[in-house]
Amino acid sequence: MAQPLKDILVLDFSTLLPGPMATLMLAEAGAEVIKFERPGTGEDARLTDPKIEGESIGFAVLNHGKRSVAIDLKSPDAAGILRPLLEKADVLVEQFRPGVMERLGLGYEAVRAINPRLIYCSITGYGQTGPKAMAAGHDLNYVSDAGILSLSRGPDERPTMPFAVVADIGGGTYPAVVNILLALISRQESGQGTHLDIAMAEGAFAFAYWAHAEGVIAGQDIESGNSRLTGGLARYRLYTAADGRQVAVGAIEEKFWQAFCDVIGLPPELRDDAADPEACAAEVARRLGEKPSTHWAPLLAAADCCCTIVKTPAEAAVDPHFAARGVFDRQLDISGQIVPALPLPIAPEFRAPAGAAGRAAPLGEDNARYGAELPPSSPGRVESR
Repeated sequence: MAQPLKDILVLDFSTLLPGPMATLMLAEAGAEVIKFERPGTGEDARLTDPKIEGESIGFAVLNHGKRSVAIDLKSPDAAGILRPLLEKADVLVEQFRPGVMERLGLGYEAVRAINPRLIYCSITGYGQTGPKAMAAGHDLNYVSDAGILSLSRGPDERPTMPFAVVADIGGGTYPAVVNILLALISRQESGQGTHLDIAMAEGAFAFAYWAHAEGVIAGQDIESGNSRLTGGLARYRLYTAADGRQVAVGAIEEKFWQAFCDVIGLPPELRDDAADPEACAAEVARRLGEKPSTHWAPLLAAADCCCTIVKTPAEAAVDPHFAARGVFDRQLDISGQIVPALPLPIAPEFRAPAGAAGRAAPLGEDNARYGAELPPSSPGRVESR
């Protein structure tokens, strides 16, 4: 099957995480992605640790398979130099604060006048409009403002940090990709592009849909760590086995809960976890804590009761199930070392076959490819400051 985005040209002016991951997904589906970076050092992610032979692993993971063009966007002639690419591009992704691209001569209206078919995607923390549009922020701030950080914040003496960058990826990357694809479909009929205003804080709301139902619509107070999906139920919690490994108990449905209770021998009088949730949870914790995870793992697997041993990322990467499905088959070449590429949620039939290891282009490697007007940039890896 042909890759669905094989004829799509994407201009990527984004940095760090949300935009680069979005354009990586588009590239995996066949799009040609040109990443624009400042001359000299490139984007900040090239400087981040850990590294292999001076090359940032984090940068390579998010930017392999893209072209690299080094250009000073603050230069008075930058917009003119980029005009030939703007004229034929299908998608533009940028991640500056509102107004920055306008000051560079690359704002939506200016670019639309050159190419009315262009889909112009702006990813920001709070959107292009509104009282907070110009406010600085990062993922922690966005999930805080979306109200979802309060749902499971841990003890006051040591608040729990989110395990993932939910707003950056879930509120930025995924909405950007979904809406770019929708805009491409819409353009097939209208012939016109559009300006997509992706706000990461807004995109984070969907990740706590049940909190919207309980806290916003029903008006219930939601105590941290005490709701249905954050530890309020004995049947949906993390418990610690005797060897210190955690057991993820997700036995919400009654049939799974009873199967789990049978495995650990929970007395009948404690199985109604709604009657006295804490007494029930305390006994579950005591029983699981009596034996190591190696004892519980096969028993829980045999019971098929939605209970698993918590894995580290390294353990997950060698899980036989993921190996059987080829999740980590794709490879990445970072300064000559072959490593697994980041798994992406693109269906295999839409991606090129897993073959030779991909690589992140050295800064400015493709300047000559896209026109003599672009100043040459010396290839080579960017070292730390």
